[in-house]
Amino acid sequence: MSETRKLFIKTYGCQMNVYDSERMAEALGGQGYVETDTPDDADMIVLNTCHIREKAAEKVYSELGRFRELKAAKPGLKIGVAGCVAQAEGEEIMRRQPLVDLVVGPQSYHKLPQLEARTRAGEKALDTDFPEEDKFDHLAARPKARRAPAAFLTVQEGCDKFCAFCVVPYTRGAEVSRPAERVMSEARDLVERGVREITLLGQNVNAYHGHDGGLAGLIRDLAGIDGLERIRFTTSHPNDMDDALIAAHGEVEKLMPYLHLPVQSGSDKVLKAMNRKHDAESYLRLIERIRAARPDILISGDFIVGFPGETEEDFRATMDLVSAVEYGQCYSFKYSPRPGTPAAERSHVDEATKDERLQRLQALLRSQQRVVQDRMVGQEVNVLFERAGRAAGQMVGKSDHLHSVFVEAEDVAIGDLRRVRIVESAANSLRAELV
Repeated sequence: MSETRKLFIKTYGCQMNVYDSERMAEALGGQGYVETDTPDDADMIVLNTCHIREKAAEKVYSELGRFRELKAAKPGLKIGVAGCVAQAEGEEIMRRQPLVDLVVGPQSYHKLPQLEARTRAGEKALDTDFPEEDKFDHLAARPKARRAPAAFLTVQEGCDKFCAFCVVPYTRGAEVSRPAERVMSEARDLVERGVREITLLGQNVNAYHGHDGGLAGLIRDLAGIDGLERIRFTTSHPNDMDDALIAAHGEVEKLMPYLHLPVQSGSDKVLKAMNRKHDAESYLRLIERIRAARPDILISGDFIVGFPGETEEDFRATMDLVSAVEYGQCYSFKYSPRPGTPAAERSHVDEATKDERLQRLQALLRSQQRVVQDRMVGQEVNVLFERAGRAAGQMVGKSDHLHSVFVEAEDVAIGDLRRVRIVESAANSLRAELV
């Protein structure tokens, strides 16, 4: 039997990185690694990085610097960098931080066991290729341990859209979809281990083409799995929200009434500069069609404020679009350049203006979120309970609309799916009682 070693993984960024970190831990489990929640007693540390946020690479180098003393005190400690910063920076990471033993991109982490073995032999290991083989074919079977009631499942990776602000096509590569039968097999395995809700993941998940019926066809097949009670998907592009997927929202009971559909701006001029290939009017008409199919759906989105060339008139167009849609949740950010993207070379809006616009936008989004939540009071919804709350007898779960819901109940267990009545709306959550 292999020697037991301890593995610490720190995950940055999106849900796809959460999923990837799980698979990395499973891949290294065959080498005798078990996870630990602290780097102090780890034999291997992996930073699974994200390149979306501002100064992402510098934050990784700063984090690595904190491990210098730990590495000096424990020479056998191995340190790896994975994910999108690893893909973008490559050998530069090892040059700037010699304490790093291993660098692996998001499409090559199935090779972690071989790369780790090289580090144990005293070598540096680097793999940031886009391999021809499907990494999922080479990952070990998932262990049969009991799982939390909600899980992520990657079905699509990469993006072919080349938005002017985005590094994903350069760090994750072209759009690739996993075959439906493999997704179905992994979903059944998750359900056998206690999962009742699955969120399908992709950088551009509604461009999924691993099923003859696209993402809608996959969702309909997944809905036939006994024991799987809820299906979600993220993140979507408006241009790939086809008729079949809209129909699925109205017809598939297990597909939850929540949709994250980023638009990024309400200005057609800015959308064109972003290379989004849609305009504000087409987005609003799309929202109308989706709501016609599923009237109770909660819409979530993303916005970038202060994109190069954005004027006050452009920003007001964004505010107008937000007012028209009425978002239940939203994420908004100041534009920050990503090296290698077309927008990085353009003239930038000054920081003070970006700050002021972001505050105005976020105030409007918060007010919309509160209105949507307040409307829930008195309504009955289903809640999948995921953890115990801080107070004795309190349980916390997610509603159909992805709201956090708190319930005081002694007879509720993790994994229960129960009907509740909403009795109070707080800033970012709801309180309910069992029906």
